[in-house]
Amino acid sequence: MAKMIANSVFLLLGALSFIATVQGQDQSGFISIDCGLPENSNYTEKNTGINYISDANFIDSGVSKTVSSQDKTTHPQYFNYLRSFPNGIRNCYRINVTSVTRYLIRASFLYGNYDGLNKLPEFDLYLGVHFWETVKFTNSSVSINYEIIHTLSLDYIHICLVNKGTGTPFISVIEMRVLGNLDTTYRTIDSSTRLARFRRLYFSSITNLIYRYQDDPYDRIWEPYWENKWRLISSNHSNDALDQDNFKPPAVVLKTAATSINATASLDFHWDNDDNKTQHQYYFYLHFTELQQLGADHTRSFNINMDGETWNTLESLKYGKVYTKHVRGLSSGCKQCRISLIRTEYSTLPPIISALEIYLAKNFSSQSGTDKDDADAVTNIKMAYRVDSRNWQGDPCLPDAYKWQGVDCSTIDGFLRITSLNLSSSGLTGHIPTDISKLTMLKSLDLSDNGLSGNIPNFLAQLQSLEYLNLANNNLTGSVSNELLQKQSDGRLTLSVGQNPNLLCGITSCTLQTTATRKKKNNAVITVVASIAGILLLLGIAAVIIFRRRKTYDAANNFVLGRRHNPIKESELETKQREYSFNEVVKMTNNFDRILGRGGFGTVYYGFIEDIEVAVKMLSLSSVQGYQQFIAEVKLLMRVHHRNLTSLIGYCNEETNIGLIYEYMKNGDLDEHLSGKNNRGKSLNWEDRLRIAVDAAQGLEYLHNGCKPPIIHRDVKCPNILLNENFHAKLADFGLSKCFAAEGDTHVSTNVAGTPGYLDPEYTTSNRLTEKSDVYSFGVVLLRIITGQPVIIIKEDTTHHIIERVNSMIAEGDITKVVDSRLQGDFDNNSAWKAVEIAMASVSATSVQRPYMRDIVTQLKDCLAAELARKRNICDLQNEDLVEQFSVNLISTDMTPSAR
Repeated sequence: MAKMIANSVFLLLGALSFIATVQGQDQSGFISIDCGLPENSNYTEKNTGINYISDANFIDSGVSKTVSSQDKTTHPQYFNYLRSFPNGIRNCYRINVTSVTRYLIRASFLYGNYDGLNKLPEFDLYLGVHFWETVKFTNSSVSINYEIIHTLSLDYIHICLVNKGTGTPFISVIEMRVLGNLDTTYRTIDSSTRLARFRRLYFSSITNLIYRYQDDPYDRIWEPYWENKWRLISSNHSNDALDQDNFKPPAVVLKTAATSINATASLDFHWDNDDNKTQHQYYFYLHFTELQQLGADHTRSFNINMDGETWNTLESLKYGKVYTKHVRGLSSGCKQCRISLIRTEYSTLPPIISALEIYLAKNFSSQSGTDKDDADAVTNIKMAYRVDSRNWQGDPCLPDAYKWQGVDCSTIDGFLRITSLNLSSSGLTGHIPTDISKLTMLKSLDLSDNGLSGNIPNFLAQLQSLEYLNLANNNLTGSVSNELLQKQSDGRLTLSVGQNPNLLCGITSCTLQTTATRKKKNNAVITVVASIAGILLLLGIAAVIIFRRRKTYDAANNFVLGRRHNPIKESELETKQREYSFNEVVKMTNNFDRILGRGGFGTVYYGFIEDIEVAVKMLSLSSVQGYQQFIAEVKLLMRVHHRNLTSLIGYCNEETNIGLIYEYMKNGDLDEHLSGKNNRGKSLNWEDRLRIAVDAAQGLEYLHNGCKPPIIHRDVKCPNILLNENFHAKLADFGLSKCFAAEGDTHVSTNVAGTPGYLDPEYTTSNRLTEKSDVYSFGVVLLRIITGQPVIIIKEDTTHHIIERVNSMIAEGDITKVVDSRLQGDFDNNSAWKAVEIAMASVSATSVQRPYMRDIVTQLKDCLAAELARKRNICDLQNEDLVEQFSVNLISTDMTPSAR
């Protein structure tokens, strides 16, 4: 008999489509995750009827990829995508489950040359803190899967992939099935043992037919196996006709059985043990059904033998009744392991078998992991502080080789507790989170050298085990509590709070001030403030007088543009804003004779300053919020300058005549081009669209990261992206923009404002405006760029948002149905999929799942690089400079959609 491991049948099983009878069974207790599938996407796999969802809500790292075109056509749909982890040693999924429940957990992998390297990786797979398996491949186009039966004690589970330096880890599918009625069957000798599937076979001469859900309600995968020296016995009995046992193997696998051709020969199975030096512990489950009506003079009984030792005897079988014989914990160090079914001397018929399951025992007897309350607390801290740069994946304390950076743990009263947390110099902002109070065994806390603000919370003094607290070099305010100072005085606490300029008692050795001392200081402060206020008042009066004299002088001289003694050059206009009189505005617009557009602020006119084209936006008297927006925009554009933000040349603020003067953007706004309303004769190709997206993203990224404190645009939309004569894009209309009060702030509390369809749903419900609100709006813009479709379509009084429409198109797996049909397929598929991935990640329902603008800029440049590379292969590019600019990203370009 051919060796089971070496048999090519097993290597091909993963590449075959699953065939099942569709009967609409209940999928409650099923968790089916297609790793790398774009966020908010889902589908029903056509052969099994199983519903698969995206992994975006279960992981905050990794990149989505797709397998080769050839592998897409030869494998089920759930193998089209995968999630790859090029960064970090350990990357973990966190999946919510039902605690104290037994699950069948399956992880599946198809390499499919997704990275174009054609180099098979090898990496480790962990279940929580426990080593599960080393993932190895023998063929790029053959899928593999690993199963384990595990009772989960917590209400979540981590599934982790660990990089061993032998290739980038990835994963294709995660499936979890509640075993329910089988909970009492797959039992182990002790509670620390878990069963990892080695083989699950049924016996049939049709070797390309795999059974799983819906034939098996528990979705166990049954693979066919056959030997030429066997004889097939089959029956058409129904499910109802079977007298099932507790293991409930599906009726379809019990319709066939193998027996020996020679009535006296044994029925043998054997496999190679690659590591015969290790003593493996096996669990066997053999399923038998008598498929023949035996006469009175015929009997079938046999011994079950492993490696020459008989461990069970099966007496005569009864027709239609299912028997499962199992042996638990059989140890063997065999090099070639063998199971034999040997006929007894009283039997007239040879042995028979319908199905066989073999499991390897995995010992999970080590520490179960970090105390749940501590793990939950530090996970919440991770989310609050957005700790992305550290290895904060999976369990915080175990395994020791992968424990979280800055976290130390100790076993206390039998539980693994977090005793030290060091987040010094981690770029933290905002208040000190209350979740730290839940780390009740914390002995050392270091939050120094960050941008933390707010008061020092009282709960820090309530941490009974705390011996070291370092809050130095932050922006904390208020005062150090008496309790903390007393602990420091008693020698129970080493306290550092220096270099917090606005913190009372802001040095380690500080003492409480007496009332008299505070009064003296307060009186001195009042005297100084009064003096400064008087000086400022005099300066203000002088400024008003000078300002009015200047205006009178300009009007008296009947100032005419272009006739000044010192003409303004174009370069000066880009960097120097000034105030213009209304008479000047009338002249520069030729008495407002050409209208460029209208908006909520007012009307925009075409004009000239010398030989420079400008756009003049005049405030309408009917604009309710116009004046406030005018002030906000002038203040913002007076201090920010970037090539992807429209430049403010000047402004007019003369009684009822209020206006802003910008550089003129010859090609109008992006919305005109995407809607086809422009008449400039230019149709945006895929390269144009990506350039525009990169430009707009760079402008937004500058507002978020280049301005101190950061600025939120609050009205990112296609009409507010303007195009110059070279179709370079610039963000415009900053009237709704909001600036953080301080650099370390995480949000702005404000009334909701913006444009329907582009508004962040999280912002609309919470009134908390963050930079991720702009990211959401930009994601909608990007979807509009990709598809060319309107953001909102109303049909029969029902509103259809572009996100919903794109989701349904993505599920079909055809990128040509997603990208604007006007492009007629003239684009790089990988580039397009990547752009869709970025967009769908940006419009995630929760802000924590959205990327930052700096990441979006990088990934969009990758998309543009891929498109330029495609064109370079077709013909010589006319713009070699851009090829050089972006070619550096081609090595690590991410080319497939996912939602992170």
